[in-house]
Amino acid sequence: MRSIDVSEAIDKGPFGSFQWMVVALCGALLIVDGYDVFVAGTVLPTLIAEWGLTKPQAGALQAWALFGMMFGALILGPLADRIGRKKGVAISFVLFTSATVLTGFATSPEQFKIFRFIAGLGCGGLMPNAVALMNEYAPKRLRGTMVALMFSGYSVGGMVAAGLGIGIIPSFGWQPMFFIAALPLALLPLILWKLPESLGFLIRQGKQEEARRIFARINPTAPLVADDRLVFTEAKGAKASIAELFRHGRALRTLMLWLSFFCCLLLVYLLSSWLPKVLQEAGYAERASLLSLFSLNFGGMAGAILGGRMGDRFGLPKVVVGFFAAAALSIAMIGMNPAPGLLFALVFVAGATTIGTQILLYASVAQLYNLSVRGAGLGWASGVGRIGAIVGPTLGGVLLARELPLGQNFLIFAIPAAVSALAMLVFALANNRVRENAQLAAA
Repeated sequence: MRSIDVSEAIDKGPFGSFQWMVVALCGALLIVDGYDVFVAGTVLPTLIAEWGLTKPQAGALQAWALFGMMFGALILGPLADRIGRKKGVAISFVLFTSATVLTGFATSPEQFKIFRFIAGLGCGGLMPNAVALMNEYAPKRLRGTMVALMFSGYSVGGMVAAGLGIGIIPSFGWQPMFFIAALPLALLPLILWKLPESLGFLIRQGKQEEARRIFARINPTAPLVADDRLVFTEAKGAKASIAELFRHGRALRTLMLWLSFFCCLLLVYLLSSWLPKVLQEAGYAERASLLSLFSLNFGGMAGAILGGRMGDRFGLPKVVVGFFAAAALSIAMIGMNPAPGLLFALVFVAGATTIGTQILLYASVAQLYNLSVRGAGLGWASGVGRIGAIVGPTLGGVLLARELPLGQNFLIFAIPAAVSALAMLVFALANNRVRENAQLAAA
């Protein structure tokens, strides 16, 4: 009887139509997820005017969805280690799409907060599960690229939100922006039918026949014989717990990733929540301010794909450090009140190096931890990042209420990017030290 290591076989095998299907399905889910996240930024100026909100109140209103995302990441990420990635993805998807539709019926800030919190639970659970699933089915040589390509759907969702906002909000108000979320629910049967379960999870559960059927679709040119047994080397790891994330020389790297997640998501949600409003107050027209949100997400998509390719070639930590440094510079320059053409270029770079880098951080986490704790690692990193996401819109509201000069605001906005660059530099150095020690031990 042969024992076939699934992870090794995927790493050495081709990247075929089955894996492309996983990329497409997870990417489609993240388009919906991205729409749900960024739609709030498109409607914020309208809500401020309609409900008479102050800027700190508007920032707090945005934060409720982000509270939900934090709890969703902490609960649904580790839960999927126990019930399976496919169930975790399906539960998250139904939760946030349904709650987003209900948000359109809100008649007060209190109702809006409740529905956005529930939607946030689903959004927070979807990301870590989708990343973990894609990370498992992609060969190591293409892992960064495929995870980034899948995650570019998140930015596409943001672009869809900005594009629809330009056409819908001035004519029909903000409510239809949320009702549109009912359409993606039609994807649910396709997800339940076509999205595969984690091979590592199936093997841990002793479901060899189901695992064999999926494995045969991954590499049909190397058929299994009757007594072949699939194993997943990583599946024999330790129990999924927070303590495990700090063992085996991972403590410093885990902390640096958490700090980077905190600062990165602070920036992503600060910019996505307040950029249109800030630019309107700086004298840019409403259409131009919403186009800036489109440019931010277009940059995020480009940055994720480019960063994934560069990460596979040069190593993710080096690329992430460079991206965060570029983010700090571009965000600071936005505050110089440039002409529209240069503004959109700077916002594009800011999107590429914040939204795009967020995706590279998820890939970095997935590569740091083995399968048995990967869901917990992604869930905790995402959960810590959600604290930054909560701080971002709230901090933006407080800063803008103080009516500081535009340039000063954006200099403050650039600080988290600089902190992230330093944190990931420490992470990269620690990674190199661990790798060198492993090589010395092997010699």
